[in-house]
Amino acid sequence: MIKLDNIVATYTTTRGQVNAVEGVNLAIPSGEIIGIAGESGCGKSTLLKVIYGDLTYPLSLTSGSVQYGFDPFGNAAEGGEEITNNDIQEYWFQRISYIPQSSMSSLNQVTRIRKQFVDFLRPDQDKDKILEEVRAYIQKLDLPPEALEAYPHQLSGGMRQRIMVAMGTFFQPDVILADEPTTALDVVVQKGILLLLMDLQEEMKNTIFFVSHDMGVHFQITHKMLIMYAAKVVEFGDTDAIFTQPLHPYTKMLIEALPTIGDAHLREGVSGRPPSLWDELHGCRFAPRCPLATELCTTTEPEFVEVVPGHFAACHYAADN
Repeated sequence: MIKLDNIVATYTTTRGQVNAVEGVNLAIPSGEIIGIAGESGCGKSTLLKVIYGDLTYPLSLTSGSVQYGFDPFGNAAEGGEEITNNDIQEYWFQRISYIPQSSMSSLNQVTRIRKQFVDFLRPDQDKDKILEEVRAYIQKLDLPPEALEAYPHQLSGGMRQRIMVAMGTFFQPDVILADEPTTALDVVVQKGILLLLMDLQEEMKNTIFFVSHDMGVHFQITHKMLIMYAAKVVEFGDTDAIFTQPLHPYTKMLIEALPTIGDAHLREGVSGRPPSLWDELHGCRFAPRCPLATELCTTTEPEFVEVVPGHFAACHYAADN
């Protein structure tokens, strides 16, 4: 569905330019939920912005490109070369959509929900007809039709987040980008939102990118996982393989930090902290925190390669791991 070709995304600040995503090369299959995990500041949300084509200042795509597996008419594209991230904005909501993590700051607080649905319709679409379809659709998502007449502050956090999911899925886009869509929600509401996304993906057979810090959530709902560290992708593969046979030490440490029912042993986090992206970095970026690091790791950057079929990693000792 999506091909990422040597992506380098840069933020411009008063201090200068810094790469928030660097050297990402991946081919993402269609019809699956792709989890993106990693510590805060590793580039997860920036990668979603690049895929969405939201390249507004201070973010820019320094090099590389994104190619999408559908043509301007909504059919499957041969090779996915008809649309790139230069013109993907024309297909926002219709072919590709974005579900942000904060519904309160994403929705217009002084505009009724109904008007916010209308705002992203094309001029040639029948607004009254679409609104009737929206009323029926939100009821499928356990929302009352009266919610369309409400202002965002009149709805609970869970209802607002369901509104965001409804906006992002109503036109059944080929790609949905969900950036921590359950942040700040209680676990009961969180479960409802996650089950809703899973049901919608099963119905629409589209591709969902799901960003979350919660490895347990990734284990439950994703088909494949992408692990990021310090602006780099360090591992990619089937979720089952990631959890049962992680190839990168960072991935293994993230999984080992998870609590397990019935296991009373103390869990340890990953010691140290990620490097500053302002520094000139050499070798493997995880080397200062890695218990397996050797001199080779501190001097030579590992290549991101397919270690076993369908399972990629950037570690000099991935095959041994």
